[in-house]
Amino acid sequence: MADLQQRLVDYAQEVGFAKVGFCRPDAVPELPNRLAAFVDAGMHGQMGWMAERMNWRASAAALWPEAKTVIMLAESYTPAHDPLAVFARGDAGAISVYAQNRDYHDIVKKRLKNVGRWLIAQDPKAEIKVFVDTAPVMEKPLAQAAGIGWQGKHTNLLARDLGSWFFLGAIFTTLKFETNTEEVSHCGSCTACLDVCPTEAFPAPYQLDARRCISYLTIEHKGPVDLELRAKMGSHIYGCDDCLAACPWNKFAVEAREVRYAARDDLIAPPLSELAALDDAAFREKFSGSPIKRIGRDRFVRNVAYAIGNSGDQALLGSVLSLVNDADEAVSDAARWAIERLS
Repeated sequence: MADLQQRLVDYAQEVGFAKVGFCRPDAVPELPNRLAAFVDAGMHGQMGWMAERMNWRASAAALWPEAKTVIMLAESYTPAHDPLAVFARGDAGAISVYAQNRDYHDIVKKRLKNVGRWLIAQDPKAEIKVFVDTAPVMEKPLAQAAGIGWQGKHTNLLARDLGSWFFLGAIFTTLKFETNTEEVSHCGSCTACLDVCPTEAFPAPYQLDARRCISYLTIEHKGPVDLELRAKMGSHIYGCDDCLAACPWNKFAVEAREVRYAARDDLIAPPLSELAALDDAAFREKFSGSPIKRIGRDRFVRNVAYAIGNSGDQALLGSVLSLVNDADEAVSDAARWAIERLS
C-alpha cells in the first residue's frame, strides 16, 4: 500500500496538483463544536446551507461512512500580477484573483476524477468520491489534518511551501492509506491579514464573521448591503483578496501551472462604467464559464454601483444615473446611494 500511495502522489503532481496529503475522515473531532458555535452566533449570515446537513458538514465520516481515507489535494493559482494594484485606479473594479478566468470548480474536479480513475485502475476494488466545494465537506480543516497547510488567523488555508494562492480538492476512498502529520500554525505574532481587512471581519484571530466579509457581501449576500459596510467595500465587486495578499508566506507561493487560471486582460482592472451598463444578456456573455456568472447580473451590478459610489470619480456619475430605475430594487438602491456619495 505504501508503494501505491507514493505512486498516487507522483501521478497527482504529474497532472497538476502541487501538494497531496492524507487523513482519516474523523481526523477533526472538534469540528462539530466549531461549526455549531459559528452558526449559533449567526456569523454565517444568509448562507443557510451551512446550517443544513450539519451532521455531514461537521463530519466527513458521516458523509460517507464507508470511506477510510480522505486525500486532500492542492492546486496553485498564484497570480502573475499584483492583485492590489487595481486599487490605484478609482475607475476600475477589483475582482478576486481566482475569478479572473475560468471556473476552478470544473477544472479541479476534472483533475480529481483523473486521479480517481488512475487509483481505481491500480486497485479495481477501490471506491472513490470527489469533492470541490459543492458538497458539505469542510476542506480546510481536513487539509490541515492532512498536512497540506494550516488555517491562518484569517481562517483561510496557507502553507509554508505554497503561500496562500491554491485551491483544494478532496478524494474520499475506501482504501486505507497512511496518514500525514497534522500541520500546525506558523502565523506567529503576525497580524497582517487581520489589520488589512477593510470591514474588520475578524472578531479575533482564527475567527471570521462572514456577515462583514467582503467576499460574502459581494457573492453570497442577497439584497442591499448595510449602509455601514458599503463605504468600506471600496472597489471590490466580486470577492476580496486583501487578507490573502497581505500574508508574508506568499514569498513561497508556487507559480500556477494551469493556463486557464491566468487572468483575462479585461478582468484584471475592468472599467466600472462598462460593467454598470451590462444587461442580463451581456452579463451572461461576458462571464460565460466564469464563477462570477453564478451570482447573476443584478447582484453583480449592485456591487459595481457601490464601487462607483466609493470611487470619488464624478465622471462615473452618468454610469449610475441609468440604474436608478433598474427593475432590481437592490440595484436601484445602490445607484441612489452612489449618486448621493458622488454628489
